[in-house]
Amino acid sequence: MDDQNKNLILATALSFIVILVWFLLFPPPEAEPTDPNAPAVTESVTEDGVANTPTAAAGAAEVQATEAEEANAPRIDIDTPRLAGSISLLGGRIDDLQLKDYRETLEDGSPIVHLFKPVGEENAFYALHGWAPGSGLGIDDVPGPNTVWTQASTGTLTPDAPAVLEWTSPAGLLFRRTIAVDDDFMFDITQEVVNEAAGTVALAPYGIIARHGEPADAKNFFILHEGASIMADGELTEIGYGDIVDLPVVPSEGAQAEVLQVTENGWIGFTDHYWMSTLIPEPGSAFRAASKYNATRDIYQTETVLPTVTVGAGQTTEVTTRLFAGAKEWETIREYEKAGVDRFIDAIDWGWFFFLTKPIFWVLHELNKLIGNMGVSIIVLTLMIKAILFPLAYKSYVSMAKMKELQPEMEKLKEKAGDDRQQLQQGMMELYKKNKVNPASGCLPILMQIPIFFSLYKVIFVTLELRHAPFFGPFQDLSAPDPTSIFNLFGLLPWGAPEAGSIVALIFIGILPLLLGISMWLQQKLNPAPADPTQAAIFAWMPWVFMFMLGGFASGLVVYWIANNTITFTQQYLIMRSQGYTPDVFGNIKSSLKLGKGKDKA
Repeated sequence: MDDQNKNLILATALSFIVILVWFLLFPPPEAEPTDPNAPAVTESVTEDGVANTPTAAAGAAEVQATEAEEANAPRIDIDTPRLAGSISLLGGRIDDLQLKDYRETLEDGSPIVHLFKPVGEENAFYALHGWAPGSGLGIDDVPGPNTVWTQASTGTLTPDAPAVLEWTSPAGLLFRRTIAVDDDFMFDITQEVVNEAAGTVALAPYGIIARHGEPADAKNFFILHEGASIMADGELTEIGYGDIVDLPVVPSEGAQAEVLQVTENGWIGFTDHYWMSTLIPEPGSAFRAASKYNATRDIYQTETVLPTVTVGAGQTTEVTTRLFAGAKEWETIREYEKAGVDRFIDAIDWGWFFFLTKPIFWVLHELNKLIGNMGVSIIVLTLMIKAILFPLAYKSYVSMAKMKELQPEMEKLKEKAGDDRQQLQQGMMELYKKNKVNPASGCLPILMQIPIFFSLYKVIFVTLELRHAPFFGPFQDLSAPDPTSIFNLFGLLPWGAPEAGSIVALIFIGILPLLLGISMWLQQKLNPAPADPTQAAIFAWMPWVFMFMLGGFASGLVVYWIANNTITFTQQYLIMRSQGYTPDVFGNIKSSLKLGKGKDKA
C-alpha cells in the first residue's frame, strides 16, 4: 500500500472518529420538562362560512373543568388481539391505548408499552375527530373535544363489534360516530350527520392527534427522525419536534404551523422511535394537513381537515377516515400500503441512503424469518455483502500485491527524484501504467463499506424488528449496547455491569467490543507496519480507539463489524497467497511488539 492509499484510509478513519467524538462530547439537548396538566384542544368558530381548522384556545377555567370531567367521563373498553385501552365519551377521544405485544424493557414484569394517554396524565397523547362549523352553524351546534357522547352500541370495542357514539346538537343535527378496529393497529372512524332541522347547513370533518409536551422517551439523536411526518401526494415531509417549535405563526391556524394542501393521497401524524400515530383520509380525498405547536401550553398537534360539505334538511352525509396507532412493524405497514395507504412504508425512517437501507432491511428480515436468530442473520448478511463485493475486493487485493512488488522500484524513483515532487509523481504514474496497476483500487472496498456501514447502523437503530431481538447468552437485545463488561469480568464477579451510556461503561467495555478490537488488530497484521513512524503509531492505535468508540453502539452493529473484519481477513490472506505472497502475520505481530518495546526504551 503506497502513501496515497495510507493517507486516504487514515483520513477516512480519523474523520469517522472525529464525528463519533463530537456526538459524545456534544450530544443533542434533552427535552425540556413538560406540563402534565396542559389543556385539551378546542375548536375555533369559522369565518364567512368557510370551515376552519380547530385550534387550542381554551381559558383556564375551561381547562380545570375539562380535566375534572375527564376523570369521571364514561368509557368504552378496547380489546383486540394486539391493543387494549378505552375511548372516553368526553369528546369521543381515543386516548387510552396499550400495545399488548410490546413491553418497555426486557425485565420480568415490565409494563406494556402505553401509546395514548388521557388529559391529566403526564405526556397526554390522544386522537379526536369532529366537525368544524360552517354557514348556518355555531360552535355549540357541532360536537367538540368536550362534548359528552352517548354510546349507542353495547359492550367493548373489538374487531367484531364496532363502537357507535351519538349526540344531538341544539340545532337539531344528529351526529353519529362509528369506530371500528382491525386485528392490528388500524381504526376506521365513520362520522355521520343527519340533518333533522329545517335549513341547509355546512360543516367540515376533521381529525386531530394532540401530544402534550415532547415525548419523555425521545432519543433526540441525529440518525433518527422523531416528530411530525406528512405524506402529501407522494412527497414526504418530516418535521422534528425541535423544528415544530420554530414554525412561523399562521394567523388562519391560530398557532405556529406548517400547512400543506393534499389533492389526492396522503397522511399525517407523529412518529416516535418505534411507535406511530397517523391520520389517514380515504385514498383520492383532498384535505388540508397541518402540523402545529401551541407554545403557551406546550401542545404539538397534527390535523387533517376535509372539504366542507353541505347537508340539506332531511339529508344525511358521512365520511370515513382511518387512524393508525401502534408499532412500526414493517410487514404490518406494508400490508396497509398494499391496501391503499400511499407510500405508508416510508413512515419508517429509512434515511438518505434509503436505496441501501430498504434492501438491507428486507434481506435481514427474510433471513431472520428463515433462521430465527437475528444475530446469526446479521452474520449471514455480512457474508452476502462480502460475496457481492468480492470481485471488487479481489481486484483491490491483487493491486495491493502488485504495489508491494513495485516497492523496490518506487524507492529508486524517490532517491532519483530527491525533492522534486513533480518528477516523482510523473515517474510513479509511468511505473503504474507500465505494470497496469491502479493505486486507487485499494481504497474502493473501504469506500464502499462506509455507506453500507451507516445503512446497516440505520437499520439496526431505527427498525422495530431489531428491538429486543436476541442473539445468544447475555446478548438479548441487538439494538442495545453490549451488556457485558470487564468491570465484573463479564458476569463472573458478583456485581452488576455499569449502566449503558455512562463513562464507566465506555471504559469497561464488553466482550463484543474486545473482539472487534482484536479482529481489526489482526487484520492490520496482514501487512508490515508503515515505514513512517507517525503513520505506524496511528495505525497501531486505531483498532483500540475503534474498540472503545464503538463499544457503546448497538451490539448488532458490532456483530456485523466483527464478522466483516473476520471475513475480510480471510479473503485478503487467501488472495495474497494466490498472488505468490504469504502474509507473515506472526512475524508482523512480533515486529510490532519489538517496535513498541524499542519506543519504550527510547
